[in-house]
Amino acid sequence: MTAAMNILMINYEYPPLGGGGGVFTNQLAEALAERHAITVITSRIGDLKREETIKGVELKRVAVPLRKDRNVASLTSMLGFFPSSFWVGRKLLQRRHFDLIHSMFAVPSAPSGQLLAKFYKKPHILSILGGDIYDPSKRLSPHQTPLLHQMVRKVLNTADCVVSLSKDIQNRARMYYRIKRPIDVIHLGIPRPSFKSVQRKAYGLQEEDIVLISVGRLVARKCVATLIRVLRDLADLRVKLLVVGNGPEKEKLVKLGDDLKLNNHLFFMGNVSDEEKFSLLNLADIYVSASSHEGFGIVFLEAMSAGLPVACFDNGGQADYLKDGQTGILVPYGRQDQLTAGIKHLINDADHRQRISIHNSQYINQFYIDNCARQYEAHYQQLVQIPKRSMKEAKTIRC
Repeated sequence: MTAAMNILMINYEYPPLGGGGGVFTNQLAEALAERHAITVITSRIGDLKREETIKGVELKRVAVPLRKDRNVASLTSMLGFFPSSFWVGRKLLQRRHFDLIHSMFAVPSAPSGQLLAKFYKKPHILSILGGDIYDPSKRLSPHQTPLLHQMVRKVLNTADCVVSLSKDIQNRARMYYRIKRPIDVIHLGIPRPSFKSVQRKAYGLQEEDIVLISVGRLVARKCVATLIRVLRDLADLRVKLLVVGNGPEKEKLVKLGDDLKLNNHLFFMGNVSDEEKFSLLNLADIYVSASSHEGFGIVFLEAMSAGLPVACFDNGGQADYLKDGQTGILVPYGRQDQLTAGIKHLINDADHRQRISIHNSQYINQFYIDNCARQYEAHYQQLVQIPKRSMKEAKTIRC
């Protein structure tokens, strides 16, 4: 069994702030807290407490400038996270022992993590989680923004260990940043969910409806507008689409639904609790996504845990584990016509949906958070056992 450790995590987002990367940090931290002491430095806005302990995880929230939206961080707030997180981390390391530092996202979290590790001679592990490496929907994506590109390349080369959430992001880190050092892959995991049964009529749905569901922040990368057009093209009175989440694209998406006269088929659910999210997944028939890119896609795992077939594009980390015809429908990126045809097939073939549901309910067992936590623990243990080796030698080791 791995010896208990004191671990300092740094992520600019942590629930209730942010999206999948913050959710994963939360889930991993809580799983690790069953055996280790976990402290997380993250951002604070509004009335969030500066310090609190939740499910064994000690949170240190630092103020960041010009962030008002819990769903989306501003560039200024991300830049401001560096000095704030470094200052709080410095005070922690001056008075407490930590075995290692674990940064989530190459930017904006890792620069302070790397500097703290250097000053206090601690091992530094970096998890790259998607948008910190490549985000095709953002003009300032790090892979095409010179200053951010330089920062990402620097932390990728200087961290003692780099872990990617998927082969897609591993390959993009090598391609865009010319990284030749080892980059491991540890797939994300989710806690084992519990599903509370709810009646469809509570949401204005009928038992005979075919319910499609999509979960995520309403940002450009998620391409929810494409899903709305798919809903139109299906032209099936039985089909309803539930869009769970909130974000800056909502007003535009609501207008598109109105313009396409989909009022009785399109439901914006807003942000919901985890309990309600899993209830909605449980009452749905098919999970759908048109995202332009996912580093991994935690919500696909959540959908499969509910036994849902998943219909989406093949561009992203989900291609590591989603298989066309087995887990649902996986079609070439950008082919809205094929996505529509695949969803239509699932709608009209209840037997195929049932076979996929049985498969996904079993397949998901390998993607629960306890398995992911054990893999990270093994990496931690190897890192803390090599403190006297040179930085150059340590980075030749596949951790």
